[in-house]
Amino acid sequence: MAEAIVQVQNVTKVYKSGVPFRAVDRVTFDVNKGAIFGFIGPNGAGKTTLIRMMATMVDPDDGEITIGGFNTIDHPRQVRELLGYMPDHVGMYDGVQVREYLEFFASAYRIVGPAAKRVVDDVMEITDLHEITKKPITGLSKGMRQRVVLAKTLLHDPQVLILDEPAAGLDPRARVELRLLIKELQKMGKTTIVSSHILTELSDICDEVGIIEQGQMVISGNVEGILGERNKEHRISMRVIGNADLATNIVRDIPYVSEAQSEGQRIVFGFAASEDAIPDLIKTLVERGVRIVEFKLESRNLEDLFMSLTRGAVA
Repeated sequence: MAEAIVQVQNVTKVYKSGVPFRAVDRVTFDVNKGAIFGFIGPNGAGKTTLIRMMATMVDPDDGEITIGGFNTIDHPRQVRELLGYMPDHVGMYDGVQVREYLEFFASAYRIVGPAAKRVVDDVMEITDLHEITKKPITGLSKGMRQRVVLAKTLLHDPQVLILDEPAAGLDPRARVELRLLIKELQKMGKTTIVSSHILTELSDICDEVGIIEQGQMVISGNVEGILGERNKEHRISMRVIGNADLATNIVRDIPYVSEAQSEGQRIVFGFAASEDAIPDLIKTLVERGVRIVEFKLESRNLEDLFMSLTRGAVA
């Protein structure tokens, strides 16, 4: 049985300056040890507020957060020892070299002397920084700067990593490299919570997912389990000729059909009957005048799940 290392129970946060604003509203979810948990939601959904509460930077108004069994309010020091937090915006000292930057933060963790050299060497090896150790941070690309910040986050060997929008502003190559690095950290036993509003950043690497909108958790859990449950309804894509809007309305009138939408001449919809009923579905569509030139079954992915469960709203 999987062991939850992060537990968020009925957590609420209300900002009270001016008009009261409920940024996080009774959110509950677990993250299992060793998992990569994708925290997904549009900008303004409450992701960063919840992450800051997990990182002991903000206290919840109600509910409880525990990391490694320690409550974030009662035992913040123990939580910080277990946690590596990489915020969405990080101030960096442009005049210093990569190694100097990491050695400075190692000393903040009271890692000094030969131990500091060993630890800094290790995190630079993990994040593939060993070839730029003497380069000033000023001249580094955005992708390399993110690697330096991640190396800093790893200095005290945390069990749990929280990465808030780590791929923001990265070029495509740097995004791929970051995903590979997160997977490598998982092999080392790290539990990673990574937030993004870009689904493609998370769909290939996450074991678990939480979708948040307007401060509320819409769904959370194992990705395969959630998608398996959603895939009980067939997802069908077909291309038609003629009036696609009329064809879409015909599709919507057929029993067991849901979420029918047209994109040009392509119509996508859910079909909740058994697979044996699909030939009859095609026959019915043709008899009602729909001119089909392509018809195929598709599996739902994380993007489909997000679109079907959210409305694009922010808190």
